Amino acid sequence: MLHLDLQSADDLALSLAERLRAFRLHRSWTQVEAAGRAGVTPASYKRFERTGEIALKSLLKIVIVFDQVEHLTPLFQLPTFRTLDEAVTIAPVRQRAPRRRST
Repeated sequence: MLHLDLQSADDLALSLAERLRAFRLHRSWTQVEAAGRAGVTPASYKRFERTGEIALKSLLKIVIVFDQVEHLTPLFQLPTFRTLDEAVTIAPVRQRAPRRRST
C-alpha cells in the first residue's frame, strides 16, 4: 500500500506533540503540572510541546500519564493474514547468513 501523505520525522513529532498538548489542555493542566505528573522535567516537557523533541522514555511517561498506552500496542506488530493467498505471497522472513569460516 503506497501512502501519498509522506511526512518527515519532524512533522510527525510536532503532530504528536500537538495531540498530547490537546490532552493536557483538555485536563486543564499546566505544562509544569503535566511534567510533574509524568516525572519529566518542566523544561523537557515544554521543549517537547514546542519542538516535538523528547527522549523516548520521557515520551512514554507522558503517554502513560495521559492514559494512551493502548495506542502504542499496534505500532510495530507484524501484519496478520486475512486470506491464504496473502500468506503465500508475503516474502519470507530474512535470516542471518551462516558464519564464514576463517582460513
